[in-house]
Amino acid sequence: MFREMRRKRQQLDEAACRAVLERGTSGVLAVSGDDGYPYAVPLSYVYNGGKLFFHSAKSGHKIDAIIRSSKVSFCVIDQDQIVPEEYTTYFRSVIAFGTVRILEDDNEKREAVRMLAVKYAPDDTEENRERAIEREWKPLCMLEMEIEHMTGKEAIELAVKK
Repeated sequence: MFREMRRKRQQLDEAACRAVLERGTSGVLAVSGDDGYPYAVPLSYVYNGGKLFFHSAKSGHKIDAIIRSSKVSFCVIDQDQIVPEEYTTYFRSVIAFGTVRILEDDNEKREAVRMLAVKYAPDDTEENRERAIEREWKPLCMLEMEIEHMTGKEAIELAVKK
């Protein structure tokens, strides 16, 4: 179903892919957009338990696309060091493929938004986080992506250094 990577020497193993997802702070969610055009949108996220969680407004292009088709991909760039003298970049990235769903259950939704809040404001107090969540609760939509397949790749220069 999913293609194998051509350049196997540059492929990251599953543990390295998970580490990239855990470290990352943003990525690009790709959905099947309007009129057959792909729609890719940058998002903050949290990775937990083999799943990715995103926050969203309750309506818009992304939500319409997800309602039409739950199949998505999500790309995180971990490193992109430009090396001008070599006309290349020393990159590392991961692409996850899977299905996404809108969290309807308030308990699931609250747990997901709390994970995001802790990731992006780890030094804040629980009281402040809860206040912020309550303030944004009504218009908040939370999405959960179940990862079915992921691949990671890095520049050959990085792979050789290992």
